[in-house]
Amino acid sequence: MTFLPLLPWPVILVLLAAVLAAVWWNPAGPGMPGESRARHGRLTGAAVLLALAACRPGLPGAKVDALATNLNVYFVVDTTSSMVAEDYGPERPRLEGVRADILAIAEALPGARYAVLTFDADTRVRLPLTTDTTALEAAVETLGPEPSEFSHGSTVTAANERLSALLTSADQRHPERGRIVYYLGDGEQTAAGEPAPFTIAPGLVQGGAVLGYGTHAGGRMKGTMARYGRSGDYIRDPSTGEDAVSVIDEGTLQRLAQQLGVPYAHRSAGAAVAGLVDGIDAERFGTAEEKQRAAVQGRQELYWAALLVVAALAAWEVGGAAAALVRSRRREVGA
Repeated sequence: MTFLPLLPWPVILVLLAAVLAAVWWNPAGPGMPGESRARHGRLTGAAVLLALAACRPGLPGAKVDALATNLNVYFVVDTTSSMVAEDYGPERPRLEGVRADILAIAEALPGARYAVLTFDADTRVRLPLTTDTTALEAAVETLGPEPSEFSHGSTVTAANERLSALLTSADQRHPERGRIVYYLGDGEQTAAGEPAPFTIAPGLVQGGAVLGYGTHAGGRMKGTMARYGRSGDYIRDPSTGEDAVSVIDEGTLQRLAQQLGVPYAHRSAGAAVAGLVDGIDAERFGTAEEKQRAAVQGRQELYWAALLVVAALAAWEVGGAAAALVRSRRREVGA
C-alpha cells in the first residue's frame, strides 16, 4: 500500500489530535453515560477515517510511460478588434477559430511545452512555456480582443521583439528543443505605413505556420467595452457612418510566413489541423533516450472506502438526532 497525503504528515496528525481533544473534552468532569461514550466513539472513528482519507491510501498498479516531446510551441495571437469580425463560419468571430485551432494543435502535439503570446496595442505573454494543458485551455478560453474604444491602430508584426527574445532565450538555455511558431491573425494592418518585417534570427524558428482568419468579403465587428465583453453595437466606420467591415489580407500573411520561414494556411470553420502538424518531426529534435520520459505509477485509490464509512456514521448521527427530536416533541405533547 502507498500513500499520497493531501497535507504533510505532521499537519494531518496535529489536526487529528485537535479534533479528538475537542470530541473527548468534558467540562463537567470525568464520567459520561454509556450512550454518550458510544457517540464519542463514533465521532472518534469518523475523525480517524477522515485523517486516513487525507493520506490517500492506494494500491500500486501498472507503470505507464509518459512522454514529454522535445518541442516548444509558441502561439502568437492577434487580439486586435478585427479578430471579432463575424466571418468565421456563419457570423462567428474569428477568435472562435483561433481558440479551436490552438487546442486542436496542442492535442496533435501531446507532451510539448506551450506558450501563448498576444499582440494588439500591447504585446503580452499570456502563458509562459508549460506542459500543463489545463493552463493552456484556460489561457485560450479567456482570449479576448482589445477594447475597441482604446484601439488606435496596430501593426501585424508588433510581437516581433518579444517573440525574438523568447526564441533566443529558449535556444540559449535548451538548444536541443525544437522551436515551433504558429502565428494566428487576419493580416489587417491598421497602423500607418507598411508593417516592419519580422527580424527573427535564422534558425530560431524550426517549424509551424502562419494561419489566416477571415474572408475577402469581410465581416462586421461588435464593439468591446471591456477586455472580455462586447457592447452589443457594431463598430462604425467614421468615414462612412456605416458598420465597419474587416477584410483578411492574405498577401500580408503570406509575406509574414516567408519572413518566419513557415507555410501559410487559410483557416475556415471545421477545417482539420492535420496538415499544420504533419511536417513537424519530433525525432529531429532528439532521440527517444534524450527526451524526457517518466514512469508513472498507476494507483488504485482507496480513500473513497474511508469516506463511505464516514458517510454511514454521519447518517447514523443524523438519524439519532432526528429520533431524539421526535421523542422530545412527543413528551412535550403528552405533558
